[in-house]
Amino acid sequence: MPPNAQGAPWVRTRLRTAPWAAVAFGVLVLVTAFLAAVLPRAVEAYETEGLREAVAEASPESTVLELKAPPPGLERPEAARADAVRPEALAAVDAQAKALLPGPLRADPAESAYGVRTGKSLEALDASLPRPDGLPPRFTLLAQSGAAGHATVREGRLPTAGAVTGDTRSVEGAVTSETARTLRLRAGSTLSLAGFPDGPLTVRITGVLEPRHPQRSYWSAEPVLRTPALATTSGRPPQFYWEAGVLLAPGAAPALLGGQGEPEKYWRIAPATGRLTGADTSALVAAVASLEDGPGLVRMRGAAGPTAQLSTGLEQVIGAYAETREAITPVVAVAAFGIAAVAVVVLVMAGGLAAARRDAELALLRARGGSLRGIGGRLLAETAVAAVPAAACGLLLALLVVDEGPPLPAVLGAGAVALLACAALPVRAVVAHRRPRAHRERDDLAHARPGARRTVAELTALVLAVGSVAALRRRGTEGSGDVLVSAAPVLVGVVAALVLVRLYPLPLRWAAGPAGRLRGLVGFLSLARAGRSPAAVAVLPLLALLTALTMAAFGGSVLTGVADARDRAALLETGADARIDTTDGGPLPAELARAVRGVAGVRQVTAVRFTFAGERPSDETRSLTVVGVEPGAYADVARRMGLGGFPAGRLGAGGGVLDAVASPGVAERLGRAPRRIVTDDGPVTVRITAVRPRTPAVPAGEFLLVDAAGLKGPGGPTTLLAAGAGLDAHALRAAVRGTGSALSVTLRGEERAALSDSPLQTGAERIYVWAVVAGAGYAVLALVLGLLRSAPERAALLARLRTLGLTTRQGRRLLGLEALPQALLAAGGGMAVGWATVRLLAPGVDLDRLALADASGGEVPGGAVLRADVWSLAVPAGVTVLLAAAVAVAQAWWAGRRTPITHLRAGDMR
Repeated sequence: MPPNAQGAPWVRTRLRTAPWAAVAFGVLVLVTAFLAAVLPRAVEAYETEGLREAVAEASPESTVLELKAPPPGLERPEAARADAVRPEALAAVDAQAKALLPGPLRADPAESAYGVRTGKSLEALDASLPRPDGLPPRFTLLAQSGAAGHATVREGRLPTAGAVTGDTRSVEGAVTSETARTLRLRAGSTLSLAGFPDGPLTVRITGVLEPRHPQRSYWSAEPVLRTPALATTSGRPPQFYWEAGVLLAPGAAPALLGGQGEPEKYWRIAPATGRLTGADTSALVAAVASLEDGPGLVRMRGAAGPTAQLSTGLEQVIGAYAETREAITPVVAVAAFGIAAVAVVVLVMAGGLAAARRDAELALLRARGGSLRGIGGRLLAETAVAAVPAAACGLLLALLVVDEGPPLPAVLGAGAVALLACAALPVRAVVAHRRPRAHRERDDLAHARPGARRTVAELTALVLAVGSVAALRRRGTEGSGDVLVSAAPVLVGVVAALVLVRLYPLPLRWAAGPAGRLRGLVGFLSLARAGRSPAAVAVLPLLALLTALTMAAFGGSVLTGVADARDRAALLETGADARIDTTDGGPLPAELARAVRGVAGVRQVTAVRFTFAGERPSDETRSLTVVGVEPGAYADVARRMGLGGFPAGRLGAGGGVLDAVASPGVAERLGRAPRRIVTDDGPVTVRITAVRPRTPAVPAGEFLLVDAAGLKGPGGPTTLLAAGAGLDAHALRAAVRGTGSALSVTLRGEERAALSDSPLQTGAERIYVWAVVAGAGYAVLALVLGLLRSAPERAALLARLRTLGLTTRQGRRLLGLEALPQALLAAGGGMAVGWATVRLLAPGVDLDRLALADASGGEVPGGAVLRADVWSLAVPAGVTVLLAAAVAVAQAWWAGRRTPITHLRAGDMR
């Protein structure tokens, strides 16, 4: 070549030489970058959705910001006092108050309102109004803004106000349709309200309104404005009376100043949730604290008056959300660290395998004078051409899939993946070829001896794993940001992989001797080939496989524990797959059981009767729940549902004594001897023959089961229990409606669904599903990469053996048996390590908040428990073995289609 001539560009030449390898590497980087970018955005998305839902679904009484101020004092002129409560003055303060809200609090103008109300309800003097215990109803008057935009006039018109002053004693008002129906009001009715010095205030009802959004803040911040409620006196016995609200025209507010209803100005600001994010939680708590008793309140008083006060329950709502999030976040962090660790191991493995495949090429370059900087730079450029665009595509895909959250965490995640992907091959090559070498030393598994540096690194990993497991078991997952605790499953898997890699050569050496004495060559050659695999090539796939299988097993066990806890909680709520109760305490319709039995999916139906008894004849209160059942049908339902099953013969009767099944507490108090108790239907004698902690009729609480035929009295069953998989909920409700109206239907499936409707729960579960899928996918990828790395060598070996007389069938067996030891080791080790990881970490992993809606842990005995799931352990391991065999067979088939000369060309580097 002339001195000034240049050869072909390195990167272009390499990409043309192995295009499919570059494409596969780019796909791996794209998927990994997508996961790294989408994970923080997915977490931010479900946290944001959870915060918005927590604020939006809480009662308006709890979330509305209510700024209140007393009316002007009596020292001011009457006209000035009236002007201070007119709509114009209140609207000006409302605009200022909304502008003074500290971020990230923002007002929802559509549901906010202001006006003047009576802080003390006024007694109605009209004899025509309903009086439950002879007490007159009381009304709260509200001169509130915005009625026209929040209600539809069903009768009459909206109230208006003329020239109203403090001496006005006749105003117009409107009531909701529920208030009109309950208190027998209509358009044209009048209310005479006491509490004014010179005679009652007359409120003429001009309209009946239907709220457009009755559950929103405008109508529900003060519930009596929408729906009247029964209130009680403090005497004994308490007496009941009605509390209701009347909506006045905003201009009628001055009329309230002359009475004893303790009028007050108010501004109710409904918080807007559309722009809240999960990262705003701490700022929201600080903003509410400032408004209630801090600089924010000082600014509000500058607008509303020096004695104004702001109150809200928003901090409790946000605090409950934050508490749940803080409990779930560490559990999610375990899955996030698992995905990240498996991805890192697989990326490093891909770079290591590429370096091992090109070891001879790089050694030749070093022997001919190539510098480490030049070789590393060219390898970096070669990998960057595929890795950087792939990482950018993964980032873009993540931004498109999840549009919530700031982009910076996603950019950092995808950038870290690109950096690792670009650096893995050059760093591995530079480290392996620090010094030029004339020939390659033997480094197979059977003869490789770990060096001191590797031993120190493995001992460090062991210490970290022991510390992480101990910390997790001692402290649990409480508190966020503890990387060591979150990485516990990964560290356990890594340490187990390192141990298995050290032990891997031993069974190969032990098996090679007996295999060599067999008549056939396939067994011996397969074991010899497995033992001659380069140590660097065998360690990384095994490490990736075990880490991925451990995370898949751990994630699957978490999901199984959550599902089991929810199933159990739903069962304890209903006691059966369906529960039908009478709402008025009366007996069930006679034809109900037959109608329910005909619904698709129903397998067993039993009716039960509830009564109460005193444990002693002298007891004045009867607190013991006695359940009368039909022994045969009820025993079948209890056995099918797994709630305290028992033989039907335990509920027999004889000699005037009823055999009974009792809860442990009742059995301890009554004893096993015959005992006389007094029920609502008369005295009976019972003898406890069996003790069960729970029963379908009373899934939570104490009980005494007896044969319903032995109970006295005319009462009939009040509850129907139905068992069966795949109940048709629509058909069941239709059948129940056809037999009576005073019946309530509770389905186990609906209760189960209600336990997992929180965005925090569903989002965290989705992360764990991704962890399981990603772990299984990376395990498959690690296995395939490891097998494809040695595919050319296997093809050449097979070609040589075919020239010596090896048959096609023997060739397939040879490649299959060669791949089997590593696959079996990974599968068996993955199952063992996954099981051990779950057992080790179960005491420290709290799944209650992730599993149950109220996160109390009291719905399920013992709460949500992490236990090893057989399917999560066996399925990935089994797929690993089957895939290894399939790849080996495919390699043998493909090699058999080509002639041996193709694989044995001179100059090939195999």
